[in-house]
This record gives sequence, C-alpha cells and structure tokens, in this order.
Amino acid sequence: MKLSKFFLSMVAVAVVFVSCRHHVNHPYQNLTLDGYSDMMVSEYKINSTKIQEEINRQIHSDEDSLTADFRARSYYLRKKPWLWINRMGVDDRADTLLFFLDRIDELGFSKSKFKVQRIMGDLRRFRNLDFDTLDNKIDKVLGRLEYNLTKAYLRYATGQRFGFINPKYVFNKLDVHDSDSVKVSYRALFAIPMQHPKTSFFDDALRKVYNDSISEFLHAIQPQSSLYNRLLARLNSAATKVAEKPKIMVNMERCRWRLNEYPQQYTKYVLVNVPSFRLKAVDGNSVLEMRIGCGTLETKTPLLTSRIKRMDINPQWIIPRSIIEKSIINHAGDSSYFSRHRYFVRDRRTGKAVSLNRISRAVLEDRNFLVIQEGGDGNSLGRIIFRFDNSFSIYLHDTSSKGMFSREDRGVSHGCVRVERPFELAVFLLGDKDEKTIGRIHYSMHADVSSLGMNGRKDINKPDTLDKRKVIGTVPVEPEVPVFITYYTLYPNEKGEIEEFSDVYGYDKVIYRYFANYR
Repeated sequence: MKLSKFFLSMVAVAVVFVSCRHHVNHPYQNLTLDGYSDMMVSEYKINSTKIQEEINRQIHSDEDSLTADFRARSYYLRKKPWLWINRMGVDDRADTLLFFLDRIDELGFSKSKFKVQRIMGDLRRFRNLDFDTLDNKIDKVLGRLEYNLTKAYLRYATGQRFGFINPKYVFNKLDVHDSDSVKVSYRALFAIPMQHPKTSFFDDALRKVYNDSISEFLHAIQPQSSLYNRLLARLNSAATKVAEKPKIMVNMERCRWRLNEYPQQYTKYVLVNVPSFRLKAVDGNSVLEMRIGCGTLETKTPLLTSRIKRMDINPQWIIPRSIIEKSIINHAGDSSYFSRHRYFVRDRRTGKAVSLNRISRAVLEDRNFLVIQEGGDGNSLGRIIFRFDNSFSIYLHDTSSKGMFSREDRGVSHGCVRVERPFELAVFLLGDKDEKTIGRIHYSMHADVSSLGMNGRKDINKPDTLDKRKVIGTVPVEPEVPVFITYYTLYPNEKGEIEEFSDVYGYDKVIYRYFANYR
C-alpha cells in the first residue's frame, strides 16, 4: 500500500475534521483537493510492509517483561490488524489515550515508562508531515506509534483496573519456607480472593480501540475506592513531602486490587488491619474496637478473607512442630514438665494418649504423635478461640499473656491473631443475643475447668467447684460473620481521618520495589 503526499495531506485534514467534528463553521470547510496537487513526493509515501517491519523491530528490541508487555507483543506477532493506524491516519483515539497517559505522573509514575514523550513526538511529527532523518521516516514513525500506543494502553489499563502488581505472586514468593539444592518452597502470605486480568480482558480492551470506545473504557476501569481518591489528592497536594509519597503510592496500589469481597458490602463484619495492631468489629452503627497481637516478622499473619463460623471455649492447643522441635523436645522424659504445662501426647493413628513417663525423644520426633495443651487457665490460646476456614490454621483467639497488649509492637504470635477483649467479641458475634448463652460463655471462660483435662486438677488440695451444667464447649456463629485480615499503612479511623501505621512486615517496601517497572 502506498499513499502519496497528496493523500497524506488529506489524511491530516481529515484528522482535523474528525477532532473538530462538533464545530459547525470550521475555517477549513471550503478546502479542495486541488490545493495539494504539488505535494507528490517520495518522503510521504506509506508502505505497509515497512510499517510492519518497524513494529517487528520494536517487538524484538523490547525487553520489558510485564504481562501487558507480553500481550502487546503477542498481538502483533499473531499478525492481528493494526489498531491505531487506518485510512484516516492516526485519529483522536490516540489523543484520548494521551489524555490519561499525560497524567501518569499524578499516580507517582514516570511518563518515560509509558513512552509518553515518544508517542507525543511521533504523533506531532506525523500530523505536521515532518519526516526527515533515517529514524524519522514516515513508515518508522507509524510503526513506533502503533506499537508504543498499544503497549502503553495495555500497561495503563491493566494497572488501573487490577493493580500494577499481583500481590498473590509477590507476597507468596517472599518468605522462604524450606529449600534444598533442588527446589525452594515459600510460605504463603496472601490468600485474599481477587480478580486478575484474563485473556478476555485484553481482548476486550483491544476491541475498544478498534471500535473507538476507549474513552468510556478508560473512565470505567478507574479504581472505585473512596480511599483511593483521597490518597490520590494527598499524593498531589503541595503540602505532601517527597518522603511521604512512597507510602501513599503503595496504599493507592492496595486500593486498585479488585477483591471479590469488601467489608463495606456487609452490615456486620470483623476487620483486622495488621499494621495498626487493632481489630474493628462493625454491626451497622455499632462498632467494637480492641488491640490485637499478630505474627512476628518471621511468622507473619497471612492476609485473607473468610467467615467466622464457631467459637470454642477452653480449646486445646495442638502445638506446632516448630515449637516442639525448638523447645519441647529438650524435655523428653521429664513427665513433671509435661504435667506442669498441662501437655499430653496423642497418637494420630489410634487417637489414644501416651503415658507421660513414656514420652521419649523418639516419640516427639515422630510426626505421628501430637503434643497438645489442655484447655483452661494458662492455655496459650486463652479461654476462647474464634474459628474460620483457611489454609493456614490461623484464628482469632484469647491469650494467657495479657501483658503483651500494653506493648506498642505487638508482633508476638506464630501467625494467629490474639484479641484483647475476647468475651466482648464473643457477644458481638452472636446473632441471637440469648442471655443464657452469654452467661454460659462467661462462666466457662472464667471457671476452673482443669478437672475436665487429661492430667487432672492443677491443685488437688482445692475442691472442684465446677458446675458442669453451665459449661459450654462450642457455640456456632449464626449467621457466619465475614472476617477480613488486611494490611494498610494508611487507613481511616473511626472519625474518618487517615491514620498512618508502621510497615511492620516491610510490605510497603516490597510493593514500592516492584514499582521500579513504572518509576
């Protein structure tokens, strides 16, 4: 395909008409083709083969490895139709995209990572018919425009619609769980169900370009969170210091992630924000707040969404293998140690308990045997645990170490969330606030239940005053209450003011490091 300079000029005029089609009295409306008869020169001939060759050169020199980059390359390698170049040249669809791309720095990103200046320069050169050097011949300019517009478009659209990083990939490749010379396994830290870009999204996005509907599309994909808009305004405020911007950017990114569920969808829910070390239980206009303890830096509390389904009062604690191997195994053969801590050992295969005087090192090393702490006073899980389905075996629960709630840094657990006011939380979770049930929960959480254990009472000199008729072991939560374990270092408090929290697990730094692809 070759177009003369005459035709190219008419393309330029047509573009003017397209971009100004709503004006009735346009100064160019009386132009005729005769005025361009002297413009038949070789510099303005377009060769489709050479344009495609330039697109191929762009593909082979492109070393960027984001999903959007792969999709852009894949589109052209499959010999799909051009998106931005047509019989009318490069029309105002490119201007629509540039309207959004020209503001990419307002998100804290670099325009160079989206080739904004290059796109603007090539578009200006094409429309001014300014083709001179070897690198700026018309076919090269059009080839660059076609590829760079598509790549920048997919980068921007994917990022604003789903987030510029994939947290499931990033955080589940963060902490090494085990490794050898063959493979490395990682500790899972992120299990919040969310949307990710699929082939259908990219196909639809490219179809929007072809059908000239990208304006509506780019407006529709913008993050919907009110917190996002508040953070965006804060990022671009003249009062915001440069050092504060990374924290704002990473929390904006969290707002971009399209989760399957949000607390605001429910009237009643429990929200744990790890960096704040606080829990908020909401039921309409009623709000219960309390301090919490979370996992340490080495044993982080995973981020997840689930539903609290039951409460177990005076639960037994099945001790993790890591604790057995680190400390308990050193007390093999010491029956008084196990009795003092109210530990017993159970054979998984038979369900039977092992006599205290037969707990050897070999038994403790064997994974067929469980070490369990009896429920009651002094149990590490406290007097009540709030259970919900998850793949990490973590829960909300009481604790026997009440003093930790007075600490500022409350990263103390092996991943579970310890709650400061467990009885109040139990009452909150009840769908039917039955006074009898509430009374039994309170009694069971405060009574001496040691006589119910495998090892008998701690103090046999004291009479057993337990009223077994009042004891309650399990209370279902009906209806189940959604629980959200999240991680925001900037988040609104009960007054609506945005509070700042320490990056206790270093997740802000991790996200910002991945932003190098866009900064």
